[in-house]
Amino acid sequence: MSDYTPAVTGTGARAAIQRFGAFLAGMVMPNLGAFIAFGLITALFIPDGWVNKIAGTQTDVSTQISSVVGPLIVILIPLLIAFTGGSRVYGHRGGVVGAVALVGAMLAPVAVPWLTPLSLNGEEATRPASIAEIGPTILAAFVLGPLTAWLLKKWDNAIAGKVKGGFEMLVDNFAAGIIGGAMAVVGLYIVGPITYYITQGLGWLANALVQTQLLPLVSLVVEPAKVLFLNNAINHGVFTPLGAAEAAEAGKSIFFMIESNPGPGLGILTAMLLFGPRAVRPTVPAAMVVHFLGGIHEIYFPYVLMKPILVIAAIVGGATGVLWESIFHLGLVGPASPGSVIAWAIVSPPDNLALNMIGIVLAAGVTFVIGMLLLGFGRKESAVDAAIDLEAAKEKSAENKAASKGAAA
Repeated sequence: MSDYTPAVTGTGARAAIQRFGAFLAGMVMPNLGAFIAFGLITALFIPDGWVNKIAGTQTDVSTQISSVVGPLIVILIPLLIAFTGGSRVYGHRGGVVGAVALVGAMLAPVAVPWLTPLSLNGEEATRPASIAEIGPTILAAFVLGPLTAWLLKKWDNAIAGKVKGGFEMLVDNFAAGIIGGAMAVVGLYIVGPITYYITQGLGWLANALVQTQLLPLVSLVVEPAKVLFLNNAINHGVFTPLGAAEAAEAGKSIFFMIESNPGPGLGILTAMLLFGPRAVRPTVPAAMVVHFLGGIHEIYFPYVLMKPILVIAAIVGGATGVLWESIFHLGLVGPASPGSVIAWAIVSPPDNLALNMIGIVLAAGVTFVIGMLLLGFGRKESAVDAAIDLEAAKEKSAENKAASKGAAA
């Protein structure tokens, strides 16, 4: 298995950021197909999806298909990322133990008795009843996948040459089982609770900024949290209850707009399409359709994880949209779910529709301009970009080689 990214040379902050970005790219981008599958199924078949909107009712078939959505984002995608991260550190064995370890973190909010959620908006907090109510544990996957694989690698190196002939496979399998199982316990009692409280803490911080009426600054929390797949926790745990209360009195609410604005994501994707790594650009148009028309914001998160500095563009773009909405006292009459431009149009008050659309355009435009600058207009190819292009070239070469062998046969 070829390494996804070559080593980044040099020291200092820039080299460290490049290494971090390269590692995230290697964990996330190979699994982009799973994100697209999740996005398409979600946009089409959830209760507020386009199939049900076109049909005018929720059909039995769409209900059955939508049952796939939760397991995809809550279980499969985190496990894929943990496996990929582990395999980058120590091959297939590392991927296996990384995935095993993540299962413990997944179950922490359900299984650990003392792990209680923080109280938001003065309401009594309730514990998740099942793993489906927890939300994606991708943050834990970033930690446990590589860490567990690294521990297994260290163990194998320590006993190399010290095991009697014929017992190597037995020792290897038991070592992987013991280390993977032990790290699952660590995930259950340590990593899982820490990442869960990070999620809760971001929701609390966003709520605090809202209560102090510093709405544009909420983007400092919302946009980075979205990239870590905490968007639903903050949107439905904080903004939707606040929006419902405000809309009951005023008929509309700005809180429905803060997280659901598709502008920042569109700006990120446009910058990546024009100035991102060459090998990634062909994947962007499909992501743009799923995000902007389908309303599935998760589809652009991997691109930011690949280029973490782009979160700055998302923050400024998101804040621009919120500022515009605050100045003109805009709002939506209900949650825009999924958060697409079409959903925004549907739940916009008629007298706010044009200004609401301008808010999307402004957020997208500001995000794009800053993203373009951060990407160096595509002229400054980093080690991450070169790695992705190199990997794409290797895969294309392998495909051509296989095709030529098939033709010869």
